[in-house]
Amino acid sequence: MKRIALFVISVIFVVCACLPSLAVDKPHILGIDHVSFYTTDPYKVKKLYKGLLGLRDAQPVESGGVVRYLVGKQWVGFRIAPNPLDTDRLDHVAFATDNVAALHDYLATKGLKVEAIETGSDHSSTFSVLDPEGRHIEFVERNKSEAPPPAPLPTAVSRHMIHVGFLVHDRDAEDHFYHDLLGFHLYWHGGMLPGSTDWLAMQVPDGTDWLEYMLNHPEHPDLRQDGVLNHISLGVTDMKAAQAILEAHGWTPHGDEKAQMGKDGKWQLNLFDPDWTRVELMEFKPVEKPCCSDFTGPHPSE
Repeated sequence: MKRIALFVISVIFVVCACLPSLAVDKPHILGIDHVSFYTTDPYKVKKLYKGLLGLRDAQPVESGGVVRYLVGKQWVGFRIAPNPLDTDRLDHVAFATDNVAALHDYLATKGLKVEAIETGSDHSSTFSVLDPEGRHIEFVERNKSEAPPPAPLPTAVSRHMIHVGFLVHDRDAEDHFYHDLLGFHLYWHGGMLPGSTDWLAMQVPDGTDWLEYMLNHPEHPDLRQDGVLNHISLGVTDMKAAQAILEAHGWTPHGDEKAQMGKDGKWQLNLFDPDWTRVELMEFKPVEKPCCSDFTGPHPSE
């Protein structure tokens, strides 16, 4: 009987020791892959992205897309707005992963409704899911055998899209999705007034890009308010050099389009597309002490 008891205990020990390895690990989320917007004027979008920002344009790879603009290995895409009266021009946000199948299974085990994995015309593997506020979020695994994107033009203002921001109403619900399930972590937070939090930067778990919650805004903003909130940020090493490139392309500071110091201690400069969607140029590193909180993660680079 003693031998039987010892054998049973040994089996239980081995099984228990193995249980942690059976848990589904969080697959890697490396950064922003692409962001897609709606537009009512592709011609003026081209003047901004290709003419002023100096980015390469490319053929669309997603159904319904009309054009893409390459930011290093990332891209910004556009579709024609199905309803010009709709103020929300942000179509979807896509994050890069190195194992789309594992990430798909991981989210499914957490009870989320995930779409089937599809293969894009660029041979990437992708699936989408709705975040708690109904925002379309995609996850993309690039085909390693595909040729790398063409090198940025010498006149490109930026080679790295460092963050994307959008309006968030329920921070707790979004935190459960992005922080608890996906592993995003706080990079910085701040506000217009002391003690307030209007911007919450959630950095991807395996890179330096981040998602910015835009908090404390009207539930139904107008077109311009929505364009300020639902935005992208292109990283630059030196804002003066970036501004010089813009000016060489025919841009001049005016209105809200001018270089200014952000609350996070980084130089920034806002541009707007024809639908008032904001393109924020931002230096990679702060040059002043940030307000409100310290940075808790590594800064991006080119």
